[in-house]
Amino acid sequence: MIQITSLKNPLIKEIKSLYRKKDRVKNKSFIIEGIKIVEEAIDNSYPIKNIIYTDQLFKTNDGEEIFQKIKSLDNIIYVSQNILKEISDTENPQGILATAMYEYNNIKEIEKIKKPFLLFLDGVQDPGNMGTIIRTADAFNIDGVIITDGCVDPYNPKVVRATMGSIFRVPLYYISNSVADLMELKNQNIKIYSTSLSGSTPIYEIDFKEGFILSIGNESKGVSEEVFSLSDGLIKIPMPGMAESLNAGIAASIIMYEAMKQRA
Repeated sequence: MIQITSLKNPLIKEIKSLYRKKDRVKNKSFIIEGIKIVEEAIDNSYPIKNIIYTDQLFKTNDGEEIFQKIKSLDNIIYVSQNILKEISDTENPQGILATAMYEYNNIKEIEKIKKPFLLFLDGVQDPGNMGTIIRTADAFNIDGVIITDGCVDPYNPKVVRATMGSIFRVPLYYISNSVADLMELKNQNIKIYSTSLSGSTPIYEIDFKEGFILSIGNESKGVSEEVFSLSDGLIKIPMPGMAESLNAGIAASIIMYEAMKQRA
């Protein structure tokens, strides 16, 4: 264990920089904060760079328990509560924060999955929606989530918090060329279904038991035309009520549940 007492310490400066996407990409690192999510990372053997803690940890429920898990690690750092507040993104820090390494999965790995169930996020920009989708994908044992250029960074601190630890378990893929990569997946006999308000096929009429990709569109624009053009079907969630639409996170969750029922 080491102790840091200055905000000018290079490591503290590096941690603060991880609130910027460009620095997360540069360092291949992101911030996780709070007892539950740090514990989730440890329990899932996720690659953690540093764990920062303060005396506040011992005044928080389950704080002593997680300290017993981390106290013998080489990468544990003690700081004052004032320093933690400077590098924290929450109003009332629980006394623990960590930085973790990340690496997107290789899209080629999908070839090894038999009858895959994947999500394709086409410009999903709201951190809450992204977090909900990743958390639900974990709950329903989805094979992976494909992220595109127009999406919010899944390693944004708000997204990470919203996943409640699921980000450590759900395989994430990143593609920059949606058309080329989707065509390659289609050539592996993986169907693409896109959500659309004008979709003609209710989700309960779709056969989700074979390999498929579910495309979820941007909150205001929906699925892009280029992805629509590659789709094997446009699907909709029947809504007998008065609401015209659902947000991306809820819509994805409902369809994931329907697919899970069929594939169980």
